[in-house]
Amino acid sequence: MLKKGSKLYSILTGTCPKCQNESMYVTQNPLHLGSVLKMNENCSHCNLKYQIEPSFFYGAMYVSYALNVAMGVAIFIITFLFFNQSVMVSFIAIIASIILLQPFILRWSRNIYINMFVAYDADLNLKK
Repeated sequence: MLKKGSKLYSILTGTCPKCQNESMYVTQNPLHLGSVLKMNENCSHCNLKYQIEPSFFYGAMYVSYALNVAMGVAIFIITFLFFNQSVMVSFIAIIASIILLQPFILRWSRNIYINMFVAYDADLNLKK
């Protein structure tokens, strides 16, 4: 399921969607908040330009919104229905979770967005 060559591998690891050999980000740790969205210009292995066009990653805002809504709904269901907490506690859990997971969501949204447009090329890994 999480093998090299799958979209899920590239999304969760933040590797180049075309060759999946190196990270797209300057700093691999998303908890370095000052550089959470700093990306390399190109992949050094396959030379894929990550910023396909100017302002390309503005579209990732929509993906980020969808991820935040999905996470909020999931956390509400877990806290309200499974743990029988009040609505107030459920909303506090949603807010706290979204704040704590925001660096990961920012990267996942960019990873998902670029993977919608760039396909994995297995031939690139056979050449080297």
